Amino acid sequence: MSLAKNLAEHRGDALLKREFKGIGVYLFWVSGIINVLALTGSFYMLQIYDRALTSGSIPTLAALSVLAVGLYLFQGAFDVVRSQLLVRIGARLDRMLAPIAHRVSVDMPRFGFSTPEALERGRDVDTLRTFMGSQGPVALFDLPWVPLYILFVYFLHPMLGAMTLGGAVVLTLLTVWTELKSRKLASAAQQAGVARNAIADSNARNADILKAMGFAGRAVARFNTANQEHLKLQTQASDVVGTFSAFSRVLRMILQSALLGLGAYLTIQGQMSAGAIIAVSVASSRALAPIDMAIGNWKGVVAARQAFKRLRETMVALGGMTKPLDLPAPSKSLKVEKVTVSAPATGQVLLSEVGFELHAGQALGVIGPSGGGKTTLIRALTGIWPVLRGGVRLDDAELSQWDEDTIGRHIGFLPQEVSLLDGTIIENISRLEPQRDGRAIVAAAQAAGVHEMIVRLPEGYDTQLGPMGTALSAGQRQRIGLARALYRDPFIVVLDEPNAFLDAEGELALNRAIAQIRKRGGIAIIVAHRPSVLAEVDMVAVIQNGRLTSFGPKEKIIAQQNKTMAADNEARPNRLKPILAEQSA
Repeated sequence: MSLAKNLAEHRGDALLKREFKGIGVYLFWVSGIINVLALTGSFYMLQIYDRALTSGSIPTLAALSVLAVGLYLFQGAFDVVRSQLLVRIGARLDRMLAPIAHRVSVDMPRFGFSTPEALERGRDVDTLRTFMGSQGPVALFDLPWVPLYILFVYFLHPMLGAMTLGGAVVLTLLTVWTELKSRKLASAAQQAGVARNAIADSNARNADILKAMGFAGRAVARFNTANQEHLKLQTQASDVVGTFSAFSRVLRMILQSALLGLGAYLTIQGQMSAGAIIAVSVASSRALAPIDMAIGNWKGVVAARQAFKRLRETMVALGGMTKPLDLPAPSKSLKVEKVTVSAPATGQVLLSEVGFELHAGQALGVIGPSGGGKTTLIRALTGIWPVLRGGVRLDDAELSQWDEDTIGRHIGFLPQEVSLLDGTIIENISRLEPQRDGRAIVAAAQAAGVHEMIVRLPEGYDTQLGPMGTALSAGQRQRIGLARALYRDPFIVVLDEPNAFLDAEGELALNRAIAQIRKRGGIAIIVAHRPSVLAEVDMVAVIQNGRLTSFGPKEKIIAQQNKTMAADNEARPNRLKPILAEQSA
């Protein structure tokens, strides 16, 4: 595992270095040119005071001024180039990382993360892009050139150079101290923000319940508690950065005045010229400005660093994935080999040593008490949750041997809680295929018995469903979800309580769809509580307490279940006799 992780990290780092190493070197040298040109002010002041004023030459003054203006214009041009380049780097990072971050955000809820936690990767991309357009990167690229100004001041006078160097060291130590003090606070504030957003998301999704049952006020109070914690940590982090930023500005002003005072003293002593005082002031100010700017923008630097770290981990996670070989479409069998599944969020084992085999043309009904592990089995069969031990095989190939997009074309899935995408009915049924295939879309809708309902809508198949498909009733959403599962006749069709919101007509259409799956040589797996949906299945599995307790032909298993229920009903009165006798007494 460590070797695989190292290889993944190497791939992720290599990708980032390949994309941005050349740009970073270019920005470094552009920053160098800008900082060399920034010495124009110091040289100009030095020449004005020591040459133009002493000689009284107007042509010398004019020539120096024209030269200074030209150099300033060059500096401004390079500054614009650097600024625009940093903005475009941010946009390029966004284009490269946003799809990857969103892909991870889509996967994270499967592993027990909340929606706000999942969406945090997208916010990280925004944070990084915004940072690249701020003054933070400018300060970081100017920092390596600070010694240039210190060296210039040193040449004017060693004592002034030493004082400037001492000020730079103190400000650097302040920057390091700011980093150490703000790192944990910034991380804690970010986590508190995620927790607050999770509560807000939960409240929004349960708005109907909060309103109907009258505890919206308590839900808001719960959000307010989390919000107060987030604000407290964010305020503390901002206070740390703000305090050190203000202290660094004061120290910088004191240092500027001290340099002027020492320069004046040295000038009185005849050790340097009057022009050198102004030159020292300008150069030392420029030397300390990047450090001061870095401290002032440190909150953004910390946020960008944390965002980049999380995004790098995201790239490492995806960098370790290799595209499997394209396998033929499955058409023969589904084998479940002693599968053990644990909840990704907690690690608790929910399903243990479950195994069975189905062949083309068969339909399996999965029954059992609530919480027994039926939905966990479905998540393992569809690859939503990883298998802890054992394997799920299609035509003897494990699910992990299939490319995710490829295997998705051969699996139809209708979850227990149907959520449709914010789009048209066409986009939902066709699984967002870029090229609409009207014949396949209508065939899936007809197989689900929902075609007539769709064409009665004002805009038909082009009807916009809105967020979560709320424009439709629960039964209509379930039938469109069924059409999506049946689209393009997948080999495996997995339906988790598909009749939960269906009326009699819907159940009839569902049974016809199951019969059609079997007829065309597919495999259907149906989780059910109501026996009416088992009319077209030929095999039944009973899941209880995370184990497969029975598996076999429907008639045999149903007969066993009926016999067990009859025995329980017969034993129940005997168990109640002592209790009834005690109550009578």
